[in-house]
Amino acid sequence: MIEWKSTASSWVVAEAYSADEETIFVKFKDGTCWAYQACPLSVWEEFTAPAQSRGQYINKVLKFKPGGKYFE
Repeated sequence: MIEWKSTASSWVVAEAYSADEETIFVKFKDGTCWAYQACPLSVWEEFTAPAQSRGQYINKVLKFKPGGKYFE
């Protein structure tokens, strides 16, 4: 089960991480969810850093990771 954490992002509503799967889960404002795979803990920590823009990080790093739409 995914444990979602809410964000203060203008684009991302919630985020979650599975260390076992090395997967970052992102829930967007429009209700869609994406799973970004091949993300070690260091990527999750960078993504969730306090001053990090979620949208910028997704566009610069996560969109190049394998993954796709996630259905709960």
